[in-house]
Amino acid sequence: MSELFSRTREALSVYYHKRVVILLLLGFSAGLPLMLVFSTLSFWLREAGVDRAAIGYFSWIALTYAFKWAWSPLVDRMSLPIFTRFFGRRRGWMLFAQLCLVGAIAGMSFSDPLVDLERLAICAFLLALASATQDIVIDAFRIESAPEKMQAALAAAYQVGYRGAMIVATAGALTIAAWVDPGNDGYNLESWQTAYFVMALLMSVGIITTLCSKEPEVDTKSADEQELQLKQRFAQKYPPKLAAPLAWLYSASVLPFIDFFMRYGKTAILILLLISCYRISDIVMGIMANVFYVDMGFSKEEIAFVSKVYGLIMTLVGAAFGGVLLVRYGTMKILFLGALLVAITNLLFAWQAYIGYNMPFLTFAISVDNFSAGIATAAFIAYLSSLTSSGYSATQYALLSSIMLLFPKFIAGFSGVYVDAFGYVNFFIAASLIGFPVLILISLLQRYSSVKHQQTDEPILSAEADKN
Repeated sequence: MSELFSRTREALSVYYHKRVVILLLLGFSAGLPLMLVFSTLSFWLREAGVDRAAIGYFSWIALTYAFKWAWSPLVDRMSLPIFTRFFGRRRGWMLFAQLCLVGAIAGMSFSDPLVDLERLAICAFLLALASATQDIVIDAFRIESAPEKMQAALAAAYQVGYRGAMIVATAGALTIAAWVDPGNDGYNLESWQTAYFVMALLMSVGIITTLCSKEPEVDTKSADEQELQLKQRFAQKYPPKLAAPLAWLYSASVLPFIDFFMRYGKTAILILLLISCYRISDIVMGIMANVFYVDMGFSKEEIAFVSKVYGLIMTLVGAAFGGVLLVRYGTMKILFLGALLVAITNLLFAWQAYIGYNMPFLTFAISVDNFSAGIATAAFIAYLSSLTSSGYSATQYALLSSIMLLFPKFIAGFSGVYVDAFGYVNFFIAASLIGFPVLILISLLQRYSSVKHQQTDEPILSAEADKN
């Protein structure tokens, strides 16, 4: 018993690390802006009397997040005047993005959608642009701040801060707006402006955290040498004024991808297949989740409490537990466990569809499913982080995290058609079954990595990930 307690305490000790606290606060800084261009902004616009079509157009601003990989090379390789000099590359970019966020949110707080909707749209777009940039640099900062065995704990802390900030930016902003103008059921511009101004002030959490954190030590020698070699090669073909920017552009946008395929060789195909399929089971199921709850007769209040509040808590608990498991057993084993649990727990919703309305069972199903999803997410983030290399972490992680959603989202688009044709029971069984091929991919990667490591003493995947 004492040995078990000692091992548990040792595994939990990862959450006492200063970096974990820093990622918790940076997660808050990253999660706060998101809802200010999503549901909270939609609420404000509709209450102001803006027509639904215009509100729908505003949702396109969120597409900025989907294309953040396009400028991630700038974050990786470009130095910002003054900011990089005094704070370092990662902290400099982080502070720059956070100051831009403060300005954009403050700009929204001084806007009136009924007088100048275009100004509000511009500020909202700048907010999304700065927020996506902050996401890029925080991901790179997290990857470079600690070894792989700590990545799940850092990811769990980041998620807690992120989800907590989302609640502040939604429920908190609405509460502030109500406090400013109590008893008035009509639209009040000042209440919304005050709510957004408070959100701008709360961005100080991220700014203070950035100022108090330490710049990660990153070995960019290889990347810098490659860029220098490119300059010399390009100088033989192009004028000097053109050779330098071309060499920089090539090294920033092309070399990260070449580096990835050179390091992993043929295994890169398996890795990309795994990344594109790992979350397919929960994403396909999740698209129909709220529709399913409504069709089963659950009320808005029941769905809100069990799915959005209680489910969120279980996800964060699962993520924290996943961080502990990763420290003890390694990335690949917990990656396998997470995929297996997510696939199996979808069968609980097939049973829910069979028995119909049953609140206790729904609570159980959502608890187990979200707990499993938390473990899988923590392991997956740690795995993605382990695939990046020094000097290119921002670009490679941004690209890999974008790939993980493309195929699952495409397949999920057919989920409604499938439910109409075969019913919910068959849908959830199918959503479970499509998750099992992922286990084969993980097993193949483990086997290939083990063989390659024995042959070359250079592991294709992190050797640390497979240690007990």
